[in-house]
Amino acid sequence: MIRNLARKIMDRFQIPSPPPAGRDNRIPPELMEKIRLIQIKTNYLANDIMAGEYVSAFKGRGMEFTEVREYQPGDDARLIDWNVTARMDHPYIKEFREERELTMMLIVDVSSSGEFGSGGKLKSEVSAEIASILAFLAIKNNDKIGLIVFSDKIEHYIPPQKGKAHVWNVVRAILNLAPEGRGTDLGLPLEYLLKVHKRKTAAFFISDFQGKNYETGFKLAVRRHEIVPIVVSDSREFSLPDIGLLRLKDTESGETVLVDTWDENLTRRFSELARAERDGLKRFFSSLGVDTIEIDPGRSLVAPILQYFKKKERKR
Repeated sequence: MIRNLARKIMDRFQIPSPPPAGRDNRIPPELMEKIRLIQIKTNYLANDIMAGEYVSAFKGRGMEFTEVREYQPGDDARLIDWNVTARMDHPYIKEFREERELTMMLIVDVSSSGEFGSGGKLKSEVSAEIASILAFLAIKNNDKIGLIVFSDKIEHYIPPQKGKAHVWNVVRAILNLAPEGRGTDLGLPLEYLLKVHKRKTAAFFISDFQGKNYETGFKLAVRRHEIVPIVVSDSREFSLPDIGLLRLKDTESGETVLVDTWDENLTRRFSELARAERDGLKRFFSSLGVDTIEIDPGRSLVAPILQYFKKKERKR
């Protein structure tokens, strides 16, 4: 009965079926349950709420050359192919068609700073859910989807492909990967992206951006690819609770420090520094002409993404 109910839910929301069980792709039951819960939650969003905005924002983003043909009166003279014209001794123009297929790359930060959450979810869990929503959006619209998972090293890479079976591999990797590294190197996945992808892609970079020396990587990456930073930050990271002595630990370095949260000067300075760092990040992306999506785990995940899609559509 439970199995039949699950099947009805999957059919209602057009949830991709899992790949057939096999020695190499068998999914543990606890992971399967986790994936199904995220699928049921995110497929409604992907199918009914976000799909139209996604198509409007990203589809038809460029023109693809198809062929040359003889020039006809009224054709745009700027499209004349002068090499062919010289060979044929007659004007020929290039024809293009709207490029509908999109390649989406998910770049997901799995460093130890994601192991924090003042509410019901860790930042790492929120990042995984966002990545899953975007993966389902891509597959629903017949786009290719790929994945780069990183910490202070490249943890995992899945080349872009289409298909329902492929999205299972992507989501499974996002939810189930146990990272080897604990630190953060924000420039590393961008360097990797430039090496493995020569054609333009839409790369959603999901991270809390608690790292340094990322500027050069982003400056180079935005020249070739469409980079969309999704900044996941917990509101508690901008203020200290008023509880007296508090021991804080850096999850990446392991360093601990004892602070007195009753010290108003200290707590005010902490908030000022945290917000100045985040404002500096936004100014940097703005200087590159890049809009960011800001996600607070304690609030809606969908609204900021929808707002970004609508803003991008208006710009187009």
